[in-house]
Amino acid sequence: MITGSLLRDAYISAGITIANKKRQVDELNVYPVPDGDTGTNMSMTIGNAINELKRMPDSVTVSEVSSAAAAALLRGARGNSGVILSLLFRGFSKGLAGKEKASCTDFANALELGVDAAYKAVMKPVEGTILTVAKAASVKAQEISLSTNDDDIFWTEVCAEADKVLQQTPDMLPVLKKAGVVDAGGQGFLIIIQAMHEVFRGGKIAEPVSADSAAEVTVDSFKTAVSEYDEEINFTYCTEFIVEKHSDCPDPFKLRAYLETIGDCVVVVDDETIIKVHVHTDNPGKALQKALEFGVFINDPKPKIENMRIQHENKVKEAKAGEEGFVPAEPEKQFGFVAVAAGHGIEAMFTDLGADVVVRGGQTMNPATEDILRAILSTPAHTVFVLPNNKNIIMAAEQAMKLTDRNVCVLQTRTIPQGISAMLAFDETLGLAENRIAMTKAFERVQTGQITFAARDSEYEGHSIKEGEILALENGKLAFTERDINKAALKLVKKLAKGDVSYLTLIYGSDVTEESAENMQELIQAKLGDKVEVMLVNGGQPVYYYIISAE
Repeated sequence: MITGSLLRDAYISAGITIANKKRQVDELNVYPVPDGDTGTNMSMTIGNAINELKRMPDSVTVSEVSSAAAAALLRGARGNSGVILSLLFRGFSKGLAGKEKASCTDFANALELGVDAAYKAVMKPVEGTILTVAKAASVKAQEISLSTNDDDIFWTEVCAEADKVLQQTPDMLPVLKKAGVVDAGGQGFLIIIQAMHEVFRGGKIAEPVSADSAAEVTVDSFKTAVSEYDEEINFTYCTEFIVEKHSDCPDPFKLRAYLETIGDCVVVVDDETIIKVHVHTDNPGKALQKALEFGVFINDPKPKIENMRIQHENKVKEAKAGEEGFVPAEPEKQFGFVAVAAGHGIEAMFTDLGADVVVRGGQTMNPATEDILRAILSTPAHTVFVLPNNKNIIMAAEQAMKLTDRNVCVLQTRTIPQGISAMLAFDETLGLAENRIAMTKAFERVQTGQITFAARDSEYEGHSIKEGEILALENGKLAFTERDINKAALKLVKKLAKGDVSYLTLIYGSDVTEESAENMQELIQAKLGDKVEVMLVNGGQPVYYYIISAE
């Protein structure tokens, strides 16, 4: 029988393990667009439960652990893979409800409940995905639970079956076969249950992978290395400083070696003239004194020493105050709007069109279910329309809808232009049903083009794509690749402008200058002539050089 404390440790270890391997899972994504990838979404989803689980005592029951984890995963669910993962864990919660310990039969039933819930949540389930792998694990769990109640045998068989079916996913989805990879969501799920099994069989909780020192002294590389450390506080003072090297400066590795003896989370990076240091220690004076053997402190920026325990206490207090102080808005009007968007200009557009709350997020950072739920509750309306504006956010929005007693309508907008068109079609004199139909018809008429770049090498739908190549997407699907942003935009506009198009809106992103965007507008207008009005908007969006709307 699995105890509550053992299940708690298994969940924690699973969360840490998928976080350690999230890049490995991300790289399995066939679609090369730089978005919030599967491994990242699954890691952030289960990671939302870790701190809460760590606070649970050893006397906890499996019912309490599974319930707390399910609630945390649901609130933190990001992207489609994160939502599906949260539903699988919700099944665990239902199957283990009221139980102090869990048998193999209990886990088999719990897994079956989770798979059923996940399949029901997906409008058109596709085989060869995480759903298929989880279903195979569930079927094997039911089968093996009839012949054994040995936890190790049970989980060994379940994991083996999941792995076996995962390896078959390329035969189920041609796109996976062409790319020579297995399904990313299925791989993530396998990593999670294997990590749980390892704890069940007596293994230790996984350790977070340490960040390696950066090769160069740059702000970005240093911040990245520092930010990847776990939040557990073993030493009191976060100490950071920069020294200008002596002419006969010893090897900076010796400084790093010394700092490792008096603290942790050590990052030491250097170039020809300076050494930049980050360390958590109880003796910042010793760190500073040792550094003088290598160089002299510079004044800008000055050395920084901060008490992390006090900082942590203050953050906890602020978080609690924020949660306790949040009061849902009282409905003051019939209809309200929540839109998901990224980029100052796009956010402003939705606000100008009447959005009550704009949730920051999109292709690179999918908002959690809890973010959308809070936005809904912050909207002072009896009925709230939610515009996800991204296919990876729709499921999270639908889960948020189930957590509130407000009347919520999630429109299936998959792009920013679709969301804008839906809001333009709203008529306050009409009721919910009429507006839902009118807004849906409006956004379905919109054609969307997007110009971005390939985040990784990939083989996709006959295209051999290299990292960094320019990608042109037509209505969410890869249309072609290019080497030049402007050539890609003109070519894509030509495809979008076929037929009866009267308006074309060019939304330029944060990586495009105003001058370049204006030149592009002029080129497009000259290409299309007077029959099409070309409008230019500074969206400020990340990732996408241009978002193009054709109506």
